[in-house]
Amino acid sequence: MPNGTGIAMGFPQIRPETTAVKSAMREWIRARRRLLSTAKRAETASALVETALEIPEIQAAQCVALYAAKATEPETAPLRSALRRLGIGVVLPLVRPTGLEWSWDTGRNLARGAGPGVPEPAGPSLGERGLLSADVVLVPALAVDTLGTRLGQGGGYYDRTLPLLDPGVPVIAVVYDDEVLDAAVEPLPSEHHDIPVDAALTPLRLLRLPGRS
Repeated sequence: MPNGTGIAMGFPQIRPETTAVKSAMREWIRARRRLLSTAKRAETASALVETALEIPEIQAAQCVALYAAKATEPETAPLRSALRRLGIGVVLPLVRPTGLEWSWDTGRNLARGAGPGVPEPAGPSLGERGLLSADVVLVPALAVDTLGTRLGQGGGYYDRTLPLLDPGVPVIAVVYDDEVLDAAVEPLPSEHHDIPVDAALTPLRLLRLPGRS
């Protein structure tokens, strides 16, 4: 299913249910990501910093919510360091059984959290409302379409947390360049609990989306 702007999925025949489609897409994208070389990951991490720091909302922010990337996700460590050097606070998620809590990223080493292998800061928790410190929220994703539909990792943590935000706080999904899909050709499956995003950030560009508006 080529789309010209994103992934040509080429799926085998699968059940039509939304959850089955999501599961197949996740497996496919994760497999593609695992093929990226270490050099390519480093290159995209550096480009991501340059693109992110050009975003006006980030330039004006006092605090940005980010996340510590897992092995196959676009690396965020250089971006977090760059924000801290600019005097912009960074909060990172703590995965808890009840949902996400937040803690300050001090630049110290992160530890493997109690959640699904996500690195976490060791500092005190700010609770779930620690997210409200952020002027911009960058969230992980496996893909995004041009309507703002986000395909996450499947845990539902962000979909439970993002409704806390004021509508004026932009939510931006971070993906690789070929993971932005044209919704007119290949829309991502969506369920009632899925929270759309306001933009997609890739190493090469920021694409504004209809999102929560």
